[in-house]
Formats: sequence, structure tokens, C-alpha cells
Amino acid sequence: MPGVVSIAAETNAEREPPNVLLTGFPGFLGSALLERLLARGDGPVACLVQPRYADLAERRASEIVERCVADTPTVESTSVLLYEGDITEPDLGLGDDLASLDDNGSITELYHLAAVYDLGVDADLAESVNVHGTEHVLDAAAALGVERFHYVSTCYVSGRYDGVFTEAHLVEGQSFNNHYERSKFRAEVRVRDRMDAGLPATIYRPAITVGDSETGATDKYDGPYYLVRFLLAQPATLSVAPALPGSAGAELNVVPQDFVVDAIAHLSGREDTAGEVYQLCDPAPLSVPAFVERVADAAGRRVVRIPTPKPVAQRGFAALARRGWSAEPAAIDYFDHPTRYACPNTRRALRGSGIECPAFEAYVDRLVAYVREHPHVGDEAMV
Repeated sequence: MPGVVSIAAETNAEREPPNVLLTGFPGFLGSALLERLLARGDGPVACLVQPRYADLAERRASEIVERCVADTPTVESTSVLLYEGDITEPDLGLGDDLASLDDNGSITELYHLAAVYDLGVDADLAESVNVHGTEHVLDAAAALGVERFHYVSTCYVSGRYDGVFTEAHLVEGQSFNNHYERSKFRAEVRVRDRMDAGLPATIYRPAITVGDSETGATDKYDGPYYLVRFLLAQPATLSVAPALPGSAGAELNVVPQDFVVDAIAHLSGREDTAGEVYQLCDPAPLSVPAFVERVADAAGRRVVRIPTPKPVAQRGFAALARRGWSAEPAAIDYFDHPTRYACPNTRRALRGSGIECPAFEAYVDRLVAYVREHPHVGDEAMV
């Protein structure tokens, strides 16, 4: 089949038909999830890859296969098939190859992670990738007749819901901070509609996802990283940070990548999770002032928080961005965010698994250390 690259432990291994189709590779979460799926024996896995990321995908897939062979030599298949395509196109850009991808019904599960993760994304791009892209992936799931569909949404389908938002909430008449939130909300509505029509699916809603809790590693400095880099760029003896009206009562719900991926891997491997929604959030998040203090401590900064009207803070970040600083005005909205997140469904499902969200204080030092040691990581979205 044209546009297909096979990555296997043995270069001369006979190509096996894939059992799983994954979008969002070689992205941050998609790469980690691919490794978990292979390690538990779900291979071969077919990954839909945009042509512009083909070289990166090959390198990353080869590294993942090598690690899986070394760490879990008893797993029968660690092969990865890379298909060049695009979720913004019908048939995922595969055309007639979509049908031939599924060898006699071999693909039983589809994991949809591909999305634009960018707080400042414009409306047209967000709609094209996050909404229409999800519709195309849902159509592909129907065409392939998959037995399970796994969709990675976000807690921030809540928009600026004023109150406690749980897995039972979705359409609440909420307003939204940005086009990213609105498009992910619209996409989840599409998935829920298909679930109501009989699609056996599971929805996972991560909170703000940062780097690995053990290593601090990440592919992208966005969200809370704007605060980290803002403080690191200032003098250690006296740094400033804006304090928005209402921020004292707001929470910043942050989760590390490894918790999110471990939870998805565990929950997706169970039959009883079909039809459920799981919020992958911190059940005991820090308030915004406490969050700023913990980041400042990890950065070795003495911070003075200056009361600042929100429009002034946003204009300030916009001015910094124009001067080349890592600053996104849209990030300011999360420092007076009115929504609190609860995850009763997730906590019940993970009970006894050993998987739980670590406290931010337990790993913030590693996040900041990684930023110091890797200053050239950017904040660009994979589009």
C-alpha cells in the first residue's frame, strides 16, 4: 500500500495486519500511549501521520519499538505501521486505502488523540481539525466497524462554567475562553451523539497536561509554562506576577503526562468502561496563588503578586509576545477560571489500580528543571 512504513523489531518480519488505529502520533500524548499499547500486547498498531511529520514519526516509532523489545520481550508483536493521512480530509486522506487498511476486520479499536492543542488557535483551524477532523475519524470508525472507540477530549469542554463540573456535565449553556475550548466542546458533542446511536466509546477528559512527573520531559511549553518562563526571565531577588481580581478563589487544575497516559491505558483495557466519561484531573488542585508560589519556589524566585485588571494583564502578555517572549495572552483566562473539576467516575474506576494523580508540589521541581535545561523547546502546536 502506498504511503505506509512498517516499523518492526525484525526488519524482515512479515507485515501483520494492525489491531489498533491511532491518531495523534507522533504527538506528546500519542507517542506515550503508543508505547503503553505495544507494551500490553495490543500491537500491531497503525498510526495516522501527517506527511510533514513522517520523518519524526519514523524516528520516534523506531525508538518506541526498540524500548518495548528490550523492556517486554515476551510481547508477541511490537510492530507499528505508519500511514500518511490527514483527519481534516474525508476518509482520513487515505481514500480507497482506508478500506484496505483493515485486513478482514483486524482493526478492533480506534484511539483518536489528534487535535490542535493551542489556546490561541483561530476559529477556522480549530473547527477544521478539532470538529470536522473528529467527524471524519468517527466516520472512519463506522466504516471499519471498530468494536471500541476511544476519544481524548479535555476538561475544558466546561468553558467558563461557574461551579463544579463533573463527568456528568457537558451541555450547560457555558461560555468559552477561546476557540480551542469551543471546538473541543463541539467535537465531544459529536462523539456523544454517536454514542447515543450505539457507538461503543469511552471519553477521556484530561485537565491541563504538563510534562512527565518523573523526568519533567515535554514536547511543548504552553499553558502553565508561560508562567514558568515568565518568572525565569526575571531577577531571582524580586520577580513580579499579575494577580487578577477573583484569582484567589480560582483553581489551576494541572496533571502530568504519565498520569494521563497511564489512566487512559488502564481504562481503555477494560470492557466495563465503554459508554463512560472520565475526567483525568487533580482531585485536590492548588489555588492560583498557591500554584504561583510553588512555581516561584521551584524557580528560586521571590515573587510579588501585583493586583492587575485582566485586560491589562492580557495586553501586557501580548506586548511581551510581540517582543519575542514566550507569552500567550489567552493563558491569562486560566488565572481567574471559575470552574472546579471533580472526577468521581475516574476515582471509582481507578480504585485499586495504583494509578493516581500526584500532587503538583511533588513534581514541580522537575518541570522547572526541564525548562532550565531545555530552553529551546517551543510552544508551537502540532498542526
